[in-house]
Amino acid sequence: MVKFSPFSIRAGAILCCSVSVLLTACGGAVDANSAAGKAAKTAGVMVQNSAAQPGADAAPATLAEAGPAGTSPAATTQATGASSPVFDILGYDTDPLAAEPAADDAQAPAPEGAAAPTRLLATMIPASTTATYRYYVAPTGSDSNPGTQSAPFRTIGRAAQVAKPSTTVFVAPGTYSGGFQTTVSGTASARIQYVSTTFGAARIVPPANSTNNTAWDNRGSYVDIVGFNIDGTTSQSGTKWTYGIYSGGSYVLIRKNRVHDIAKSVPCTSDGGSAIGVDSYYGGVKSEVVSNLVYDIGPAGCTFVQGIYISTSGSVKNNIVYRVSEAAIHLWHDATNVIITNNTVTSSNTGIIIGGGDFYHTTAGNDYSAVYSNIVYDNKYGISEQGKTGTHNTYRNNLVYQNTYNWTLQNGLSHSGTVSSAPLFAGYTRSGTPNLHLSSSSPAIGRGTSTHALSIDFDGKPRNWSTGYDIGAYQH
Repeated sequence: MVKFSPFSIRAGAILCCSVSVLLTACGGAVDANSAAGKAAKTAGVMVQNSAAQPGADAAPATLAEAGPAGTSPAATTQATGASSPVFDILGYDTDPLAAEPAADDAQAPAPEGAAAPTRLLATMIPASTTATYRYYVAPTGSDSNPGTQSAPFRTIGRAAQVAKPSTTVFVAPGTYSGGFQTTVSGTASARIQYVSTTFGAARIVPPANSTNNTAWDNRGSYVDIVGFNIDGTTSQSGTKWTYGIYSGGSYVLIRKNRVHDIAKSVPCTSDGGSAIGVDSYYGGVKSEVVSNLVYDIGPAGCTFVQGIYISTSGSVKNNIVYRVSEAAIHLWHDATNVIITNNTVTSSNTGIIIGGGDFYHTTAGNDYSAVYSNIVYDNKYGISEQGKTGTHNTYRNNLVYQNTYNWTLQNGLSHSGTVSSAPLFAGYTRSGTPNLHLSSSSPAIGRGTSTHALSIDFDGKPRNWSTGYDIGAYQH
C-alpha cells in the first residue's frame, strides 16, 4: 500500500515530497483549484509577470556599460586579449550531433501533443561567444557597481535583476549567499545563462539569516544554471534549506552543478525537499538535468526528501546521485515522456521511481518515459513504477544489482538488456567519497545503448561507437 502526503506551499512555489510504506510515491498535492492552490498560482504568476526586479528601476545609469557585446567595457577587454572564462571544464558539448543516435524504432511514438523532450544541448556552444549581454559577479564586487568585468556585482540576485534574453552572467570563484530567485526568461534563440567560471568554485551557502527554504529558486524559462556548488552544510539562523535548485520554468538546463548536504538537519515531515527539482506547477515543460553531482540529501531514514525530482517532461542524463534519504531520481505529478539515461545512483532508499499522480494539469499518468543505461546499485528499492503509469515506458540496458527489491514494474512491462552483477566501481564506499568510475573489469563497459545517450560522459569524455557505450555516468 502506498501512502500519500500533502505538499507545502511557500511564497509563490510549490514543493515536492514523498513517503513510502512498502514502495514510495510523491505526496498528495494541495488541490490546484482550491483557495490555497489558486493563491499559490496567483503569487507565482504575479512574480513572473513582474519580472521580480526589485530595485531595477534604481540601477545605476552606467549599467549600459555592460550592454551589447562590442560596445561594453567587458566586451572590449575580451576583444583585446584579456582572459575570458574557460568552459571546457564545464563539459559543453561542442559537437553534440556527431554521435546522435537514430530514432529508436522499437519505441512507440509519443502521443500527439506529447513530443519527445528537446535536447537543449544540441544547440549549446560556449556562452562567451554567443551572449549579447555579459555581466560579472565576484566576492569583491558591489551591487552598486555596473556589473562589468572590472566592476562586478556582489550577488547573483543583483545580476538576475538586469538579465534579459541573450545574457550570460559569469560568476567568479568565491562564496555567495543563497536564498535568491531568478525570474526573467530568455528565448529559444537567446537564452539566459548563469555560469560558474570554474566548475564548483562559485559556492552558494545559507545566508546568516535565511528567510526561505530554497537555495536557488528559478522561475524563468530558457535559462541555464551551470557549474555551481550548492552547499547546505552549514545552516545559520532562520529557515533551513530543504531545496537546492528549484525550477518552475520551461526549457531550463541545470548542468554540472554540485548539490549536497541539503535538508540534512531538518525534521522529517511531509513538507518534503529535494536537491534539484523541476516542476510543472507553473506550466514548466521539457527541462534537462545533466551531469550534476548530488549527495547527502535529507535526514537519515526520511522518506519525504528526494535527490533529482521531476514533475514534467524532460531528461535526466549523466548524473551521479548517492546517499539520498528517499529516491535518487523521482518522477511524479505530471511527469511523462522523461528520458533517464546514463545516471549512476547508489546508497539511497530508492534508486529510480517512474510514476505519476496528484496531477496539476493532466490525468494521463507517466507514459513514454525511457530508462536506459543507468547503474542502480545498493539501494533498498531499485527501479520502481508507482502511481499511474502507461504501457509505453521502456527499460533497457540498465545495471540493476544489490537492491533489496531490484524491479517493480506495472502493466505487464518488462526490462531488457539488464546487467545483473556488481558494477565494480573503481572505489565504492557507502561513507566518505566513493569513486564511481568504472574499473577496467566492470560489466558495465560496452553494455549500454547509444539511444538517447549524450555524446559525452560526466567528465566530458566522448562516448563513441568504437569503444561501445558504457552503462552509468562515466565512460571508461
